[in-house]
Amino acid sequence: MQLCIFEDSKTTNFYPLTYSRPVYDLLCGCTTLKEKIFRAFPSLKHSVHCRKYLQNVYEESNSGLLVNSFEDNECLFINGRIIADVKLLKIFSRKKKENIVYVTNDTVVAAYLSGTKLQSFKQNLNDSVDISLFNDIPVEEIDIPLLNYTWDLINLNGQELLNDYKFFSEKRKKKNQKRISGKVYDGVHLINKKEIIIEKGAVVKPGVVVDASNGPVYIDKNVEVFPNAVIEGPVYIGENSKIKSGAVVYDNTTIGKVCKIGGEVEASVIMPFTNKQHAGFLGHSYLGSWVNLGADTNNSDLKNNYSSVKVSLNGKTIDTGLQFLGLIMGDHSKSAINTMFNTGTIAGFSCNIFGAGFPKKNIPSFSWGGNENPKVYDVEKAMDTAKIVMARRGLEFNDEMKKLFKYIFELTDKERRGQNI
Repeated sequence: MQLCIFEDSKTTNFYPLTYSRPVYDLLCGCTTLKEKIFRAFPSLKHSVHCRKYLQNVYEESNSGLLVNSFEDNECLFINGRIIADVKLLKIFSRKKKENIVYVTNDTVVAAYLSGTKLQSFKQNLNDSVDISLFNDIPVEEIDIPLLNYTWDLINLNGQELLNDYKFFSEKRKKKNQKRISGKVYDGVHLINKKEIIIEKGAVVKPGVVVDASNGPVYIDKNVEVFPNAVIEGPVYIGENSKIKSGAVVYDNTTIGKVCKIGGEVEASVIMPFTNKQHAGFLGHSYLGSWVNLGADTNNSDLKNNYSSVKVSLNGKTIDTGLQFLGLIMGDHSKSAINTMFNTGTIAGFSCNIFGAGFPKKNIPSFSWGGNENPKVYDVEKAMDTAKIVMARRGLEFNDEMKKLFKYIFELTDKERRGQNI
């Protein structure tokens, strides 16, 4: 049987991060949403559904994974906006297989289809899966929450760090693997060592404090932690990342692979290939990939009057109900030195942000400049920069990436025109 993770219309709620990736490829805890679902159903043939414009790039970076393709005569569909847990497993534990769709508040959470019902579904499938595609199929209401906005991922990150750490810890125990396999120098302080994993190839240098008193710390393969850094769990640091000297990484933080991190980071998620390697504060934030924050870039994550944070997203003002929310920034965006971001700022895809004062709280994709007279970041110049940046990590900015950039540039034209850019 095939398992297919799908996207629905709420993908737009996770802009700008989902301009360039499916929603299920967002990190929460130590892994992506997709990885959590796949590991919940390890015996099934894994596949994904995504928007057509993402397909070619996605297939290139996920070799061997079926994308927008159905090979079996029966398929289990899972919404990519959920965090897989035991509730999800229980609803599919029934012995008798029957066509059925599971919903939460009229949103499709999961479904099982086979035979002619699956064939009909395939013929009508487009970029988004919704309840209208499941005509004449029995519907069952279930209580499984879905992620609705990027800040849900930020808020749930701490709990998912605990869940993922437990999974990986138990897996290591079954294989009789040591928790500390990397190089830990004399002068390193490991507090609550039984809740710390340091993978093979990782190097932790003198003066570092890794404090797992309030949650586990997972330092993945080939990570380098420079002298005198402080890491307070729960925290995950991805493969080949570097934590610079004097950095302080506080609880509920996820750092993806091949990142460079300095300064102060708290309760934030940083996707792979992103640099925040200098002084400056990042809190309750979510950064995409290929982001670079210049030295002394800071964000506010708490309003001076302690009221709930409002954001501007897709042309609407949304009261998040949160007291803490910082910066959400799309892929390939950059900030200059001494940039200041206000509470609840959303910066789009491929922005180059600089200038005095606070930039606007809603920065359209492909913006060039800051608060005063921002201009359009020419897509050809943006692609030239991306090509250089990716080459520094040994990756090619190929023709499919060019097509993706140009498509996103056209897709986000309304954003810029809405702010007269």
